[in-house]
Amino acid sequence: MTKKRKVPLRKCVVTQEMLPKQSLIRVVKTREGEVSVDPTGKKNGRGAYVSKDIKVIEQAEKNGALEKHLEIKVPETIYQELRTLIEGE
Repeated sequence: MTKKRKVPLRKCVVTQEMLPKQSLIRVVKTREGEVSVDPTGKKNGRGAYVSKDIKVIEQAEKNGALEKHLEIKVPETIYQELRTLIEGE
């Protein structure tokens, strides 16, 4: 008898959907106040998940969902990095 592993679910801060962790990208704010993209999902700090969809990234940039969740100004370079990560897949 094989045991099925439970798939970890996380909520996208833009769409508010519960999705498998693999279909999301984590953006993390460290204690020092640095914001970075965390493709591994294992960096220390406060994380926010966004869907791997260009439209969702644009919506996050427009309505400031990441900034609200992380409680810090998110630089434009983070949104560019998210776009390149999605386009590279």
